[in-house]
Amino acid sequence: MGLNPTMNDVAREANVALKTVSRFVNGETNINPILAARIADAISTLGYRRNLAAASIRPGWTSKTLGLVIGDLANPYYSVLTRAIESYARSRGYLVISASSDENGVQHDLLVDRLLEQRIDGLIVVPPTEAGRDWSTIPPPIPPLVLLDRPLDVPAADVVIADNTGGAREGVAELVRNGCRRVAWISDSPSIYTVRERYAGYRQALEESGIPFDESLVTTTAHTSEDAAAAVANAMRSSGADAIFAGNNRASVGALLAFRDNGRLPLIGFDDFEAAQLSTPAVSVVSPDIPEMGRLSAELVLDRVAGSTRPPVTHMLPTKLTLRGSERV
Repeated sequence: MGLNPTMNDVAREANVALKTVSRFVNGETNINPILAARIADAISTLGYRRNLAAASIRPGWTSKTLGLVIGDLANPYYSVLTRAIESYARSRGYLVISASSDENGVQHDLLVDRLLEQRIDGLIVVPPTEAGRDWSTIPPPIPPLVLLDRPLDVPAADVVIADNTGGAREGVAELVRNGCRRVAWISDSPSIYTVRERYAGYRQALEESGIPFDESLVTTTAHTSEDAAAAVANAMRSSGADAIFAGNNRASVGALLAFRDNGRLPLIGFDDFEAAQLSTPAVSVVSPDIPEMGRLSAELVLDRVAGSTRPPVTHMLPTKLTLRGSERV
């Protein structure tokens, strides 16, 4: 016998027909209890595991797996998304295979290819900052696809995004309402869709408040919390900033690091994070319902897997401004 016992091996061990073993491993219950017990014993003895990848290529069978490609495994934002996707998929009997592209287009394409080779039933993808290949160049069949957090022009895909522009606009406007006139923007590169949309909201809020735009208050190179801390410190010392709007959770952490040595300014950040309520005052944030974004993306892709033929949709989820005190000092 080989290292990977088959249903034929189980059938011989249990002295039953192969068809009976197949019915047992597929969850059918109308099997003679004595035969079922013998099959169960044989499976335990041999260490048999059903080959879902092989089963998924047969008509009417599925692998019961979803593929998920996120941007950065180290970012808590993606941890929350992944957990929500896994939770919903599990409730419908599916396993999620997840991996991180590290925002690299080549790595993203390799991951997508590997997941397709695994015969996954559906795919949820956060498009990388560094563009990968055009989806139209991927040979069919492509399973049901959801684009999460960042849209692309893929006609057959559903899309789940947040109102990044509206959320940033609301957050900056709140700082202005509290008397701030030199609000510094601290974030990552605008080549990232979410950052670009949030930056647009920052600019809109200033324009609507009649505040002149000052490029010296803008940092678009804060890839890490340490980068953000240096940028905030510089904005406080050299640019005359009187408030900070952090474009993501890492920038918010960077602002808190900078405040330890440079005093404090009013602060609002985009995206909530676990440590936000540990500072004094707690950090005010603009954030979408991240668990709902994950849940909805899983629901959309699994509805497609189940046979839905409705036209592709784009869901833009609203954001919420949560004021905890850091917006004023």
